[in-house]
Amino acid sequence: MAVKNKFKLFALVGIAFCVVSLLVHLLLADYSAGDIIQYMPTADKIYQHGKKFRYRKLWGSIQSLESLQPFANPRKAYPVPGKQNGFIYAKIYGGFDHVKSSICDLVAVSRLLNATLVVPEIQDGIHSKGVSSKFKSFSYVYNEEQFIAALSNDLVIVKRLPNDLRQERKRNKFPTFPIRYLAPPSFYINEILPKLKQSKAIGLLITDGGCLESILPPDMEEYQRLRCRVAFHALQFRPEIQALGNLMVERLRASGRPYLAFHPGLARDTLAFHGCAELFQDVHTELIQYRRKQMIRRSIVHGNLSIDSASQKRKGLCPLMPEEVGLLLRAMGYPPDTIIYLAGAEMFGGQRVLVPLRALYTNLVDRTSLCSKTELSKLLGPESPLPSNLPMPIPQKSKKQLIEEWNKAGPRPRPLPPPPARPFYQYEKEGWYGWIAESDIEPDPSAIDLRLQTHRLIWNALDYYVSVEADVFFPGFHNDGSGWPDFSSLVIGHRLYQMASSRTYRPDRKTLVTLLDSIRDNLYHPKHNWTLLVREHLNNSLGVDGLIMESQTSKPRSFLSHPLPECSCRASKTSEVQKLVKGPNGEILFGGEERCPEWMVRGLNLVLSESGDSKDEGDEIPEDEIDLESQQDGGDGSRTELTRPIEQDEEIDPDD
Repeated sequence: MAVKNKFKLFALVGIAFCVVSLLVHLLLADYSAGDIIQYMPTADKIYQHGKKFRYRKLWGSIQSLESLQPFANPRKAYPVPGKQNGFIYAKIYGGFDHVKSSICDLVAVSRLLNATLVVPEIQDGIHSKGVSSKFKSFSYVYNEEQFIAALSNDLVIVKRLPNDLRQERKRNKFPTFPIRYLAPPSFYINEILPKLKQSKAIGLLITDGGCLESILPPDMEEYQRLRCRVAFHALQFRPEIQALGNLMVERLRASGRPYLAFHPGLARDTLAFHGCAELFQDVHTELIQYRRKQMIRRSIVHGNLSIDSASQKRKGLCPLMPEEVGLLLRAMGYPPDTIIYLAGAEMFGGQRVLVPLRALYTNLVDRTSLCSKTELSKLLGPESPLPSNLPMPIPQKSKKQLIEEWNKAGPRPRPLPPPPARPFYQYEKEGWYGWIAESDIEPDPSAIDLRLQTHRLIWNALDYYVSVEADVFFPGFHNDGSGWPDFSSLVIGHRLYQMASSRTYRPDRKTLVTLLDSIRDNLYHPKHNWTLLVREHLNNSLGVDGLIMESQTSKPRSFLSHPLPECSCRASKTSEVQKLVKGPNGEILFGGEERCPEWMVRGLNLVLSESGDSKDEGDEIPEDEIDLESQQDGGDGSRTELTRPIEQDEEIDPDD
């Protein structure tokens, strides 16, 4: 009995010690928890959008640019065109971005020469390529009636030449001029105008994406505003394209969430121009090198065929690959379920280069995933059938042929001969790069290739519409330095004109490549300091710093990529309007916009007062968050000391 009592005593003492230990641990935990700050999203980090919440620091407007408003109306005496000097008709070659830029320049040239403009012909949309006979070349993409009506106060536009002049054109009676890229106004006054007055009609061939220099003298500001009226008001897509574009935007925002548009800019011509072949592998490297060899032969490129692509990329002359853009977006804080719209009809490298981006962002969509085949085919209209080019089945050998081959094989056993070279079958040569397998010379495009090239005008028009309307736009390769207009730069310019405060990134690729190279061995687990550097650069590109850089790099090559200050006004106080940022040569880099007319200011104030997007009462931004908020929004462009938020030094998890 004594032994049993001892065991009971020991058990009771053990239980008592456990209870006391548990109480001590609970008291310590409760005491230490008093210094732990629970993370709660503050009111300044989210704001009401419809019935959903959006993160303000990722999707909100840029406060420092909210006073900029679109205003391309004439400022000075601008008389309606009187007696005309003759007719100008033009053929425009190139893709979507070349066509849009060329039309704007052509209208300005016609006004300069006081000529009647015949609706230009888009050569990628003519009937010889088998596109629908329902559309003319211009109306294949744009609304012809809107184009003529919107510019009725600027110049006279007709759909076709008068009958007598049309007959003379067929007999080649009128002079035709191939126009070099960025021709100065003096060229048209001294060379073209005398010929126009003499012959009453002339033809222009525009091939390089523009026929008038980007920066005009100060006394020609009205011609710059005319370019804006053409690009952003007169050149409207035909109703079918606009309707489907609206439907795509509605589907992207159907869940009540914003979306980001991304244009990779991976085009074969641009990659060949800059020597970026080594960024790809296998057949794509050969294709880029072949195109670069053609450019050298035509004196488009003045350099060596083989060039160090890594060096070119460090100079900012090669695109950011989709994987790198995904890492940058993750560093900015965009969650893995962000909706990203992939723009661009040409994706050199195919879907393979998008695999890492899809792993980082699963909601990566494009027009083919948003629209059905029926919806897309309706835009093309009825097209004439093309000869079938389907692969032929391999012919089957008869039993008699097999027996004859067996008998001719000779006595057995014998050493087996080397197998014959395996033939390439038709199905193995499908695709636009199949010629590489059997020839060193690129063949002429087939009928189906020409038709698909024409379709790209429609697909790029859809992508352009969706990109302009996006909540955020990120370019993979804009302002490449080639001098040609590019898709991303046109989108950036349109967004800057339409809503300057919209969230449009203008990254400096040279800076970003340096940052990416610093973590090249550990891309998916960067340190927190690296993340802060990326955020600082990209956030500064959203505001004044980004606009100053664009005015120095993009505007000298393409006015439509940076239509400031000519095509904007400021709805702010007069003292704020006078703040200018000038370059070393006295050129205006930022500022200089006139104050908006009173009727526009009153209208804006009325819209703002009735807007339902204002924050709820009491959701004021704390004072200690103001500095961080101003830097996140691009602020005033000054590089203040970086305020580090209280958060862990997290790494990007590829399995997130």
